Amino acid sequence: MSDPSSNTLCRVLSLDGGGAKGFYTLGALKEIEALADTGLYEKFDLVFGTSTGAIIASMVALGYSVDEVLCYYREHVVEVMGRWLPFRKSAALQELSERIYGDRRFDSFKTDVGIVCTRWDFERPMIFKTSSKQAYAGAGTFVPGFGCTIGDAVVASCSAYPFFTRKVVTTSRGERIELADGGYCANNPALYAISDATESLGAARHEVRVVSIGVGEYPAPRKSWLSVMRWIGYLPSVRLLQKSLEINTQSMDQLRRVLFLEVPTIRINNRYTQPELATDIFEADLSKLDLLWQRGRDSAREVESELKNFLG
Repeated sequence: MSDPSSNTLCRVLSLDGGGAKGFYTLGALKEIEALADTGLYEKFDLVFGTSTGAIIASMVALGYSVDEVLCYYREHVVEVMGRWLPFRKSAALQELSERIYGDRRFDSFKTDVGIVCTRWDFERPMIFKTSSKQAYAGAGTFVPGFGCTIGDAVVASCSAYPFFTRKVVTTSRGERIELADGGYCANNPALYAISDATESLGAARHEVRVVSIGVGEYPAPRKSWLSVMRWIGYLPSVRLLQKSLEINTQSMDQLRRVLFLEVPTIRINNRYTQPELATDIFEADLSKLDLLWQRGRDSAREVESELKNFLG
């Protein structure tokens, strides 16, 4: 794994949560990968992700190309989001996790990682990490990923209760811990990632460089009684979850700018108003998701010169 102390810069990649809208994230990463001309894990010393961002972050850190991640998303996201009941959604997500990760654990990562979850019983964050260097305290008893599999951590980070069931994991110490979607505490994990880089890994603030990628901002979908999935997208509870995640995303970014103003950060998260882009976190229309992928690529191209300097 990369050691910031041995490099001039500590480069950080932070990926927001947002369900199916992760197609936008993948579009942006496709452009960044092309500029890097190598695996993304080779360009970033630290990769953080929440929810759908946790899936992408973990796969990137394992060495998957963006195209390989996209293939999984195109094949499986529509299936997961198209399930009606929470336990069926969670079962499809668990099946996808087993297919991608198998029984691999946190020592399989090629760069340092943070996967953000919410500890349901204590109402606080629980972040799965790769290295004792990332520990704020308790480095002597640190166990990568708390001894859990990568799949357990990622599924927990994606478990947007009550639309998914909560995930129970068992740590290497035999503790059973109930977890939910990381978006409840940090849908935009950039602030956590920068804190890791500066406070735990010990990189000076002027040596940290951050790329923070969201999922885009879109109009709410219109209510349609012809489509069950579009109708459920307009239920008050779904709309409340969507709004809560968006507020969390913006507040975390504002706090990041206040606390780490001197840390150069490229934020990719454009706002769109076109009716044809109306969508939500449970989008199951692949043609709509392809539009998000294209918008993500466009958004990265808008800051291409900054990304070139970052990667250079």
